[in-house]
Amino acid sequence: MSTSIRISLQPGERIFINGAALRVDRRVSLEFLNAATFLLENHVLQAEDATTPLKQLYFVVQTILMDPATAPQSLSLYREFHAASLAAFENAAILAELKFIDGLVTNGRTFEALKALRALFPRESEILATKLSPEFTRSKQEQEALACK
Repeated sequence: MSTSIRISLQPGERIFINGAALRVDRRVSLEFLNAATFLLENHVLQAEDATTPLKQLYFVVQTILMDPATAPQSLSLYREFHAASLAAFENAAILAELKFIDGLVTNGRTFEALKALRALFPRESEILATKLSPEFTRSKQEQEALACK
């Protein structure tokens, strides 16, 4: 017996269901009575925000979920980004989680893979903050201000 999933959306909020983008004009509740692939708008990463190895991997997995028509091409791209992510990190916990995420993606469990990737973002930020020099950790505004001098 399957369990249903109920979600609530605010006016103007979008949800992506089985590759279709929907926007609601008022507060609504949706109940999924059977299996559906969906992604809430607040979990969608924009291309310009995919600035780290794990966020780039997230963006590719997100594309697999949001656009089933291009999933085979996106899956090929995922393999490249996953290999690059494995090479980019030495942290054992992140490497173990990346292997777990690969199993999720391989088995078509992209929603769970996205959730696992989001959970790694804080640790990735910590690692990058300790490895990057100050000019790489400055905000865009600070970098632009320095470029103008």
